[in-house]
Amino acid sequence: MDRLASQSHPAERLASKRSLTILYHHRTRSRDGQSVHIDALIGAIREAGHQVIVVGPRQIAAKKESLNRRLLPRLAYELLEFSYNLIELWKLGSAVIRHKPAALYQRSNVFMLSGLWSARLFGLPYLLEVNAPLAIERGKFGGLAWSRLATWSEHTAWRGADHVLVVSNVLAKELESARVSRSRIHVTPNGIDLSRLLPRDRNLAKQELGLGDALVLGFVGFVREWHGLDQIVDLLAIEPALSKARFLIIGDGPACPGLRAQAEHLKVIDRVVVTGVVPHERLPEYLSAIDVALQPEVTPYASPLKLFEYMAMGRAIVAPDGENIKEILEHEVDSLLFRSGDKHSLSDAIRRFAADEALRARCGMAAARKVAERGLTWQRNAEKVLALIQETSRRKKHKV
Repeated sequence: MDRLASQSHPAERLASKRSLTILYHHRTRSRDGQSVHIDALIGAIREAGHQVIVVGPRQIAAKKESLNRRLLPRLAYELLEFSYNLIELWKLGSAVIRHKPAALYQRSNVFMLSGLWSARLFGLPYLLEVNAPLAIERGKFGGLAWSRLATWSEHTAWRGADHVLVVSNVLAKELESARVSRSRIHVTPNGIDLSRLLPRDRNLAKQELGLGDALVLGFVGFVREWHGLDQIVDLLAIEPALSKARFLIIGDGPACPGLRAQAEHLKVIDRVVVTGVVPHERLPEYLSAIDVALQPEVTPYASPLKLFEYMAMGRAIVAPDGENIKEILEHEVDSLLFRSGDKHSLSDAIRRFAADEALRARCGMAAARKVAERGLTWQRNAEKVLALIQETSRRKKHKV
């Protein structure tokens, strides 16, 4: 069942009369990195002294969401997604009438036009957050029965927003190709809350997780096959420099059974640890045990949340050299970047970090400094959202 949630942060009750009320709308049901992003940005806006009214579906486990999609024919499921705009329009309209928000902020989704319609109906500033070209992504990974409808609805929302916040310059170029004005596109990478990601003693963290004193390779997230973690399991079996290393997978996902079977076959199962889903507030306990943090594969437009978590914790990072990654990381300064899709380049980077503790420490410290220097935090992202809302409100008032 859906919900209309209005939850007040203590700071909101102490806010001045000039504080804003923002209507935040999303269609994200899964409890994964997406929900972390949603909760973190909302929390940062509330901590700044503003009220956030959330309109969205009840969140469920990512596995259950995937099961729901498989139970219905794709054609029917997508029509239901599009028709759900009418229900959302009613919910958003009710929220606008009740709370009189200053703006509508929406996390983009495919087949989703309710935010645009509501903003136009009530004359509200409309900010749209875009994390991926979902029509392309779903067409590639899951398939789309109504691909033209999906693309049309997504592009219509992009072009209709007062401001579009995208997570990378690569994604900004995708929106420009869909005829979205560059002046309305704002590159806003993912971020972290520095107060909640504090590194702990590495040796103690390893001992608490039963990892001994071995070199620990680590990955955090919802594990899918395209993440390429099978390459890391292979390296444990064949790379002499990693003969005693452990691979810590912080999370779960559909690729995990296959990884366990692979590790069993290669006789390295005792060196592969899959934690299962870990509450986000406990993430520092696990990240603190990692010596080399991994991002073996990445979609070309993404801003992986895990990278910012690795950086804030001062981990030595190995990641592909895609343009979106190079927007954040610099090779041999705060990370080792390997040639995308090149297993030998990936193994060389891991081997270098495995053999050089000083290099790991230097890159890790540089990564942590960059988070602070560039303001790669949810608090900074919230400041940008609030500034755009205020600017758009002034502009709309002048037009009246």
